[in-house]
Amino acid sequence: MSSTSLKIDPVAPATGAPNRWVQLAAGVACVVMIANLQYGWTYFVDPINARHNWGREAIQWGFTIFIMAATWLVPIEGWFSDRFGPRSVVAIGGVFVAAAWVINSQAQSLPMLYLGMALSGIGNGAVWTACMGNALKWFPDRRGLAAGLTAMGYGGGSVLTIVPIIRVIEAHGYEAAFFWFGLAQGLVILVLSFLLVAPATRARPAQNAPISAPEGARPGEMLRTPIFWVMYLMFVTVAASGLLVTAQIGPILKDYDIANAVVDLLVVTSTVVVASAVINNVINGLARPVFGWISDRIGRENVMAISFILGAGAYWALGAFGSDPYLFILTVALVYFTWGDIYGLFPALCTDFFGSRYAATNCAILYTGKGVAAALVPAGSWLRAYTGSWYSVFLVAMVLNLLVAAVALFILKPAGRARSAEGGRAPAAPVGLTVQEARS
Repeated sequence: MSSTSLKIDPVAPATGAPNRWVQLAAGVACVVMIANLQYGWTYFVDPINARHNWGREAIQWGFTIFIMAATWLVPIEGWFSDRFGPRSVVAIGGVFVAAAWVINSQAQSLPMLYLGMALSGIGNGAVWTACMGNALKWFPDRRGLAAGLTAMGYGGGSVLTIVPIIRVIEAHGYEAAFFWFGLAQGLVILVLSFLLVAPATRARPAQNAPISAPEGARPGEMLRTPIFWVMYLMFVTVAASGLLVTAQIGPILKDYDIANAVVDLLVVTSTVVVASAVINNVINGLARPVFGWISDRIGRENVMAISFILGAGAYWALGAFGSDPYLFILTVALVYFTWGDIYGLFPALCTDFFGSRYAATNCAILYTGKGVAAALVPAGSWLRAYTGSWYSVFLVAMVLNLLVAAVALFILKPAGRARSAEGGRAPAAPVGLTVQEARS
């Protein structure tokens, strides 16, 4: 191996290895700190527009820039994490997170706001990629659970701070919310980054690494395999279906004329739009570790098939019965429950097939499918306008989810069996732990 002048993060030594649950907890906490970068943005748009009169469409271009930076740059960030370890990548990501929202708090022009959102996306991608890759490497025996918990931090993490952000915006203005939450979130990430360390693995290869790549397939090797592109197409298809609903909740509620309908949910009375938003965030977060944990036991392909079949039913029900306020809340929650899990299941599946050595980079390449899926979302709006109904849009989503479920069972599952038969090896344990100890 060639030498380098750059400092490489330390790996776990053979004795006194860090507790992997501490590694997972630190990574999840870091991911929670970046959740608001995406899920909290919507609450800033109108206050920014009220202050500067830039127009919603112009302001929302900032979010597009954020998504592009958070999605398309992750393979580079993943490479740095695999090469130099998660600590430095997450620390730099924390600095970017803090700087981005501080810039947003001071922005007096659209270009300055766009700069802040670009830095925000870079920080988001760095923290997400490094923490997900580290979790997958520390848990070769429980990849589904580890990836699911990490993904839960992103999907449900905003629940903890959305209300405080809204209160600060209302009381002190959006600038104060950007400034103080940006500094706080960046500082927490920076401090927690010092806990992160990459596990050193034994020389023996993982059970599910390709036979030609003992430590795992390099990104270039992975990209030359047909099975990766099958995964990529599956990921894009399910993500596009889910993003369509999450991006169009407002228009769907408006067309169904139930946005402000009042619903009584046990001891809570609320409007459909508020109740659905809260329930969806919670359900979206919980789905990721639940399906991940189950996938560790019955197989990821089986869980994907179950999840996507349920999702197909949810899309059909949303189109058929969504005009009823209570059924809308129920069916949309089921959509969130059955598509949010892809952010835990697919990284685990990718690492199953291609090994953990380059997990951060390989999973980051797969994650770019989210950017492709986001670009397909306007097609749903076009189909709604062309047919005059959301029902046709949800029927297409239903069919696509059924097709992906079939691919999971009849293409991925046999490929997984062939991979196991060729490898026939036990999962590699982090140095200092036997496989049996790693399961504890």
